[in-house]
Amino acid sequence: MTKVEIKDIFLSKKMICKIIGHKTILSRRITNHINEYKCSICDLELTNDNEGNRTNLTPELKEINETLIQFYKKKLHKA
Repeated sequence: MTKVEIKDIFLSKKMICKIIGHKTILSRRITNHINEYKCSICDLELTNDNEGNRTNLTPELKEINETLIQFYKKKLHKA
């Protein structure tokens, strides 16, 4: 596959999501209230923000989620 073909495939997947919306699946449970999601069509990664809405998973949010996992595991271990 050439770069042009790969670009066309990516753009077509992106366009499908723009037309019909993302088909998100739960990819990882961080806590009881915070999850990470992934679009099964275009591989967009999403997470919950502090208001409960889904937002794009940035490197900063990914790092925050990793830290939350560590705190949550410690909390469960102590209980």
